[in-house]
Amino acid sequence: MRFRLVDPRRTVLIGLFCGSLGPFTFAQPGPVSRLLPSAAATDPALVLRDTLMAACSQNVPEFTHALTLRNAEAFGRMTPAARSTLLKRFVLLDKPGEPDAEQGASGVLLVHCKTPEVTTEMEIGKPELRENIAYLPLSVREAGSNDSPDHRVTMGLVREGGQWKLLSLGLLLLDLPSLEEEWDRAEIKANEQSAIASLQKLANAVESYRKTYTRLPDAMKALGPSTDKTPKAEHAGLIESDLVDGRKDGYIFRYVIVGATASGAPAKYELAAIPGEYGRSGLRSFFRDSNGAIHAADHQGAIGSGVDPRVDVPESSSSDHSRR
Repeated sequence: MRFRLVDPRRTVLIGLFCGSLGPFTFAQPGPVSRLLPSAAATDPALVLRDTLMAACSQNVPEFTHALTLRNAEAFGRMTPAARSTLLKRFVLLDKPGEPDAEQGASGVLLVHCKTPEVTTEMEIGKPELRENIAYLPLSVREAGSNDSPDHRVTMGLVREGGQWKLLSLGLLLLDLPSLEEEWDRAEIKANEQSAIASLQKLANAVESYRKTYTRLPDAMKALGPSTDKTPKAEHAGLIESDLVDGRKDGYIFRYVIVGATASGAPAKYELAAIPGEYGRSGLRSFFRDSNGAIHAADHQGAIGSGVDPRVDVPESSSSDHSRR
């Protein structure tokens, strides 16, 4: 089956499904007319429909409206990448999609999330109301398939401030504050590994530039692509545009020439990577000294130095030629 969780290790979200909100488009038969927000908020099935559509199209403001106050605050603190990941997991797809909704022949609400590869169909069952709690069965399958649903889950909604808000996915509470901390740790680890790889990529590009132009580049911009795609000293075409701008995967990169000369093999340079948002996008600052060694330490977001502990870099990813 083509449905898959982006990261199956995050069991707190198993059973999440689809959706997104933007301009609504409705398929036949049985078009669903959009209700006024005040009317839709009183019907848990319509709230879930709108929430699924918002997740499908990555409409962050509309998705936030469906969260409890505690979860909405945590969702707002998440990095854009983490919010995007959550919404994609909610629809069990790897990419944002185009949503639409319809009322099926049996009267149930159907939500579709269309991507270039696959379209999911989510069926929202009749809500079971228990005072301020509503339980709604939700099933998902590939659109057009007559097979049994690939996933089934009961969505829990709670009435908060007179409106229905997402509460649980089956027996699992939607606890975004805890998820926020977990994802921050996972994102920090991934960003730090990416920062090391980017330092190596920058070093390799500098060495290639040195060999071609017999001098060091004046700045990182000289390593980037040119508009006419013809390599030249001002735009050598050795790294991608995000690194040229000095930002990638939550880190900020700096390059500096060390010493009195920028020409020939004796010329020296240093590279540094610092968290763009300390504590959220990264903890450690990385520093590549003029001899090619990479150092790392937690400097509370400040730049590192050559006295920091060295980082062991696998030989396969350490192919710069400045180490002598």
